[in-house]
Amino acid sequence: MSSRTVIRGGLVITASDEIHADVLVEDGRVAALAASHTPAAGAFTAERVIDATGKYVIPGGVDAHTHMELPFGGTFASDTFETGTRAAAWGGTTTIVDFAVQSVGHSLREGLDTWHAKAEGNCAIDYAFHMIVSDVNDETLKEMDLLVEEGVTSFKQFMAYPGVFYSDDGQILRAMQRSADNGGLIMMHAENGIAIDVLVEQALARGETDPRYHGEVRKALLEAEATHRAIRLAQVAGAPLYVVHVSAMEAVAELARARDEGLNVFGETCPQYLFLSTDNLAEPDFEGAKYVCSTPLRPREHQAKLWQGLRTNDLQVVSTDHCPFCFVGQKELGRGDFSKIPNGLPGVENRMDLLHQAVVDGHLSRRRWIEIACATPARMFGLYPKKGTIAPGADADIVLYDPHAEQVMSAGTHHMNVDYSAYEGKRTTGRVETVLSRGEVIIDQREYTGHAGHGVFTPRSTCQYLN
Repeated sequence: MSSRTVIRGGLVITASDEIHADVLVEDGRVAALAASHTPAAGAFTAERVIDATGKYVIPGGVDAHTHMELPFGGTFASDTFETGTRAAAWGGTTTIVDFAVQSVGHSLREGLDTWHAKAEGNCAIDYAFHMIVSDVNDETLKEMDLLVEEGVTSFKQFMAYPGVFYSDDGQILRAMQRSADNGGLIMMHAENGIAIDVLVEQALARGETDPRYHGEVRKALLEAEATHRAIRLAQVAGAPLYVVHVSAMEAVAELARARDEGLNVFGETCPQYLFLSTDNLAEPDFEGAKYVCSTPLRPREHQAKLWQGLRTNDLQVVSTDHCPFCFVGQKELGRGDFSKIPNGLPGVENRMDLLHQAVVDGHLSRRRWIEIACATPARMFGLYPKKGTIAPGADADIVLYDPHAEQVMSAGTHHMNVDYSAYEGKRTTGRVETVLSRGEVIIDQREYTGHAGHGVFTPRSTCQYLN
């Protein structure tokens, strides 16, 4: 039995177009679009008609950087694949790309199988995986080829966290050389972790233990230095590079310079760097621990350069790096020692709304909002045009968005499994009203109608930006 839905009368916004159009959905995919109030649109018939008058009709968000159930610092991220993907749906995101983890001494396959087991049957929306490579050796390099073939086409390495995820320059170069051959994309956490650990040790020895020192020791120059080094290693390897969670203006400058040189270098930032700052890290009574993440929040003057980078396309993607830890019992592990605070912020539910607020505030155009939150992440990670747009043949991952509704962000009303909001009390304009995932309504006029197990693993092709 085929199932058909028509979404009538909304303003359809993609990365390239804005048009008042009706959308016909059939068997989980977009079947056709036609300008509203035309004979072609009038010919659309369906069992279900959704009135989108006065609403935006946008592609579901693609969050290319989440960490559900991630083990970190002796604890686990508080969102499971079930709670985290449900919260993502509430926030208008219909696809996540999460990170499977290779532990040192273990194979990539073992790590990937572990993450498949966590996610399968538990997700409300579709999901894919990147692979964290923690142990580069001859076997790992061979496995990278196999993973690319089965749709896990990106590999994350860390220049930070010695003893946990850290790779040295030789390991990074070898993985980059392999990705140059197999079509994969290396994603880099660019911070000089060796130098940072020295600064951490010195700060603690001076009795500087509060959360704000987390930001002070993870210096912007050490993010910029690592970004520069990653770019040059990728250039030597002849490989593309995607730098995750860029937070410092000096790192943006390194990316801009590389792109001006014609290198295949890409950059991602996150809402926390656009909307929060070291002022939050300095909140009294250990409240600053809520805002500990790496790369860290920066002084407010960095925000203008990040917004500029998004407008000039020196930064191409906004993801969340969603990695929530509850304040009570998890963030509190670092009382008296900021280096023991689990690193990560909740945000998978807030991203689309915060970026719409940026449209309201004049930082971005509507189409650029969709580009950085939906289309570009889908293209970057081999999901487009199945995901990230509204066009015939695309999955019917569609959000009806009320651009005039006002809301106040709060832990009291969000759906993430965490006991605080990084944006508590923030007033925003715009709100998700209805969400379709592969044609199935999973949020219906602010009521959750989805279920765990609807979301399926989605293999990816390689990066669609490589020349």
